[in-house]
Amino acid sequence: MLRRTVDCALRLRAAETAAVCLQTQMPRTLRTSAQHGLPRISMHEYQQLRRKQQEFEAGAHGRFGTYQRIVPSTLVKRKAEAREPSLELVPSGIERPAYASTGTAEPVQSHSQIPVLTGEEIERMRVACVIARDALALGGSMVRPGVTTAAIDREVHGFIVSRGAYPSCLNYLGFPRSICTSVNNIIAHGIPDDACVLADGDCINIDVTVYKHGFHGDTSAMFVAGSIDAPGCRLLDTTQEALELAIQACGPQVPFSTIGTTIESLVAPLGFSVSQELTGHGVGRDFHQRPLIYHHANDLPGAMEPGMAFTIEPIVSQGVAAGVLWPDGWTVATADGARSAQYEHTVVVTADGIDVLTA
Repeated sequence: MLRRTVDCALRLRAAETAAVCLQTQMPRTLRTSAQHGLPRISMHEYQQLRRKQQEFEAGAHGRFGTYQRIVPSTLVKRKAEAREPSLELVPSGIERPAYASTGTAEPVQSHSQIPVLTGEEIERMRVACVIARDALALGGSMVRPGVTTAAIDREVHGFIVSRGAYPSCLNYLGFPRSICTSVNNIIAHGIPDDACVLADGDCINIDVTVYKHGFHGDTSAMFVAGSIDAPGCRLLDTTQEALELAIQACGPQVPFSTIGTTIESLVAPLGFSVSQELTGHGVGRDFHQRPLIYHHANDLPGAMEPGMAFTIEPIVSQGVAAGVLWPDGWTVATADGARSAQYEHTVVVTADGIDVLTA
């Protein structure tokens, strides 16, 4: 997915830092926030933030349901450096995308227009999509209380390379793992971690992208550890239905904006919000390419044509749609601590409709 607005305001970051400090009982960080590039906070501001944090905690375990709120393991701003995967991690016989060695995201092809795939290219891409689908199913089968997100990442990574494919997330702009795992209030791009242990009632999005035969295939879905409460179940069901309705609305000459209109017309009346910061995207020879797929109501120009491939991946939240970027430079959490959900498929437009390549 593509993030339209990556950074948040400094003051909002300070407020989030204060909220994390309060929850993890580390108010000393407020006194030393300047050394981390954050503004100092007065006692009055601290008390205001304390009241907001109490309201937040009541919300996260009240009107939004009952679940554990995921917080950063550190408040120090530190993004992982790009690192080429070792031959032990990814065997030499596996074709790698160009960024695997550099950690950059230089496009393979021109983005001046939306790529249109030939029939032969679609079939090559389908291979990557099927591997991604099966890898996602494997990851989902591991979701249960007591399992770490890092364990899921390792197992899925092993499966992908065993199929002679490359896990597209690995070293993409320096991303340190092979998949994204986003739990509860994490909107997207959660980094698998041995310290993140799933608890009963957790809902997790597993996002898998695979590179094979020169093409990427991208998919994600929600899974539940143990049993989930009614508000969480409602969120997941609504998000999955939003994806299904959006796919059904696609076809030749259909405006791209129809996707966002379809999704928002379902979720908004139910009291949910749709992320406007994270979008779907074209996918093929490049991990991310044109077109942008907005999941909220919009007037984006352009219409679908046979051979165009892209992802549809709505992110739906119980609360506000705004996200806060964590110090790791990747993880995006909901600003109000509410849970979010996401389902995703890679699709290609056909002469008479749509083909879901990751189904």
